[in-house]
Amino acid sequence: QSQLVESGGGLVQPGGSLRLSCAASGFTLRDYTIGWFRQAPGKEREGISSISGSGRTINYADSVRGRFTISKDTGKNTVYLQMNSLKPDAPAVYYCARAAAVGFMTPLVPARYWYWGQGTQVTVSS
Repeated sequence: QSQLVESGGGLVQPGGSLRLSCAASGFTLRDYTIGWFRQAPGKEREGISSISGSGRTINYADSVRGRFTISKDTGKNTVYLQMNSLKPDAPAVYYCARAAAVGFMTPLVPARYWYWGQGTQVTVSS
């Protein structure tokens, strides 16, 4: 059974950095797109970055491009999200998710991802 576990969230000052990890089990990262999403209270879940199974295709939302970097270690079956220059914002829960379809790059649409981690909270505040 596919499972995802996020870690690395916390409280950080504006301008600071965090690295989130997404440990996958029950499937191979090479076969599926993995996406990172975030959701603040009262807001819709927002797709922020994704990486294809091959690792050759990467997408970023405009709001994070240039500040966030997605990567993965297939040996550890783990996907990372390096977040730099964090901006003050409402606390949000960051989720990683596995795409439903095998083999091709899946757009950052939550409904296209069937397996989700429990999330990790990120708060950017002074």
